[in-house]
Amino acid sequence: MKSSKECIEYIRPVRDVLDIINGKWKLPILIALSFGNKRFKELERDVEGITPRMLSKELRDLEVNQLVIRTVYDTKPATVEYSLSEYGKSLDDVIVSLRQWGKKHRTKLFARS
Repeated sequence: MKSSKECIEYIRPVRDVLDIINGKWKLPILIALSFGNKRFKELERDVEGITPRMLSKELRDLEVNQLVIRTVYDTKPATVEYSLSEYGKSLDDVIVSLRQWGKKHRTKLFARS
């Protein structure tokens, strides 16, 4: 039988991940950036349903957590591009696993209908 301490030590890192990628938008943004660097409007188009204000907030959070890199180019007007950091790319296996599980889950749910 596993102890309560072991249980807590197992849960804690999972909670940490959920705290970073929580919400409706962060994973879709990360997935969109996994297809290449994008400007703000490109992300807004790719992540259907997100408002500019929410996109801006989520990008800031992802940047603070070092998952996304914001690059400003010295052009007139200034060009801003977003990309996944190497650290952000380390979530790729997690995202692939979530997608695979999600596909199986959808199949299971719709098979019952």
